[in-house]
Amino acid sequence: MKKTKLPGENISLKTKKSEDPLIMLWLNSQSNLMDSLRYLVENEIALNGVRNLQAFVPMERSRLQGSSALQQGSEINSPLTGEEQLSAAIAEVSAAVTAPIPDPKASPVVEEEIDDDDIEAWS
Repeated sequence: MKKTKLPGENISLKTKKSEDPLIMLWLNSQSNLMDSLRYLVENEIALNGVRNLQAFVPMERSRLQGSSALQQGSEINSPLTGEEQLSAAIAEVSAAVTAPIPDPKASPVVEEEIDDDDIEAWS
């Protein structure tokens, strides 16, 4: 029987000898690998709840290998699978995280409506 993990305990991860180069690039790009993995897990839980992904993830997948269209960010015209929806959601959240955070002390920018009387007054 598998031992239950407790907070603060170590977990071990091992890459495959045939790991996709993009996965290795992603892993090596992380300044805090555990926090990055934790973030992905948090998003998975938020989207799908707690579940055993092995019941949903195909054993064989070649999504990254040789798929230059995905690497270049091309859109896919077919309906998205659950795994693709998760990846798209993670990419969307990641983009939001890297977006500049507005200064809470700054006053909000309110766009004024300009009517015909204003235009006449400027003439």
